[in-house]
Amino acid sequence: MWHEMFPHGTIDQVPIRHVTNAVHLPTWMAPPMRALLTRHFGEGWERRASDPAVWAGVDAIPDEELWEVRCEQRRDLVALIRRKVVVDRLARGEDIDYVQAGAEAFDPSFLTIGFARRLATYKRLNLILHDTPRALDLLDHDRPAQFVFAGKAHPLDDAAKAIAQRMFALRRSPGVGNRVVFIEDYDLSVAGTLIAGCDVWLNLPRPPLEASGTSGMKAALNGCLNVSVLDGWWMEGFDGSNGWGIDGDVDPDDSAKDERDAATLYALIENEVRPSFLSATIVGSRSFGCNGYARQCAPLARSTARRA
Repeated sequence: MWHEMFPHGTIDQVPIRHVTNAVHLPTWMAPPMRALLTRHFGEGWERRASDPAVWAGVDAIPDEELWEVRCEQRRDLVALIRRKVVVDRLARGEDIDYVQAGAEAFDPSFLTIGFARRLATYKRLNLILHDTPRALDLLDHDRPAQFVFAGKAHPLDDAAKAIAQRMFALRRSPGVGNRVVFIEDYDLSVAGTLIAGCDVWLNLPRPPLEASGTSGMKAALNGCLNVSVLDGWWMEGFDGSNGWGIDGDVDPDDSAKDERDAATLYALIENEVRPSFLSATIVGSRSFGCNGYARQCAPLARSTARRA
């Protein structure tokens, strides 16, 4: 790609090997998280964010303080969702009972999982509904999860629009109405609160098509852990203890790949993500949100600092 810029040598001599995207820390770290780090790291810590020693200091933050910030950001997200859902349902002309139910959408104490990005088919939002009964069990459970989706499909991408329509068609299923929401007109005014308030961020691209996956970086800056296919930045940032990874191997059989990855996604949420969240909720454990936050932020520090 860059050989024409360096025509006097071979391709192997081109000094550009790869380009890694980054996110702007002051823009995407929510005020509660930023204030917490300022209290513990001192004023101006953002200018030292490229130093791994700065992020090592997260381990000294009391579990209760970090967890309270995570809960505050989740409460802010729930408040936003309730406002948006009521307005969106009114605008669509939904019946009044369904509109009123939107005022109670989401629970600020439940595991909150987010997926928000351009709704291209290779992003595979459809994996979440690959096994509909199993997906519904995540919602209608004694330890339920709740899902927030946002994004827009290209006007000419009929396949992506069909995926969104399928998600939307489930809104009247038992146990779904107040535990799954789709935020319309997703833009910068919504993105910051959504990314900061989720406990888990999903990225499910079909390998090797993910260019970067910067929404996961933004989530990481706020203590949100990633459940992501090992493609894009997560292939570099995942170390086995700072979130969860889904196999990033390329398979020419799309159907078989989707089947395996969907099964992995459900198993991770059921057997690892949800128990870890409950552990953190009950005892402020470092199993969710503390060490995970520190380790996840560390590989991001250098790239975010360049934009800060």
